[in-house]
Amino acid sequence: MPSIDVVIELSAEACLAHYEGRVGQVLAHSLDGRRVVFPAEALRRVVTRDGVHGTFRLSFSPEGSFHSIERLR
Repeated sequence: MPSIDVVIELSAEACLAHYEGRVGQVLAHSLDGRRVVFPAEALRRVVTRDGVHGTFRLSFSPEGSFHSIERLR
């Protein structure tokens, strides 16, 4: 399964917009400089009271559909 490591820095307010459905996708940058877009719904698995901050591994299906998110640090 293909994966990519990204840095996500989102405030609690930005996460709220994603959670409420006002924003449908997240734009992040990979560690190697690529731009990555994935469903905002994925943040529900990793959001904290302070938002989402850290490095995460995104996994995708062979067809390119989002599969999972995992906190690395």
